[in-house]
Amino acid sequence: MSDDLICGDHLLRRDGDTLAIGRRTGDDVVWLDDVAIGLLPEPARAALERGDTDDAALTLAVRSIVQAEVERGG
Repeated sequence: MSDDLICGDHLLRRDGDTLAIGRRTGDDVVWLDDVAIGLLPEPARAALERGDTDDAALTLAVRSIVQAEVERGG
């Protein structure tokens, strides 16, 4: 898990052009969604490239993706 980034309550794992978003539950991780990095807003992509998980644009993008997943019933 050393390649995972922590963004708020979520874990981010980049795999090529895809970003996996997950949440830790005890010792396990539940992966909620995979998103094409190219669909993220430019400021969020730039923050991801820098590894800046405290960046407001990246945090907002992750929260929005998670909220969409919740609304879909995931």
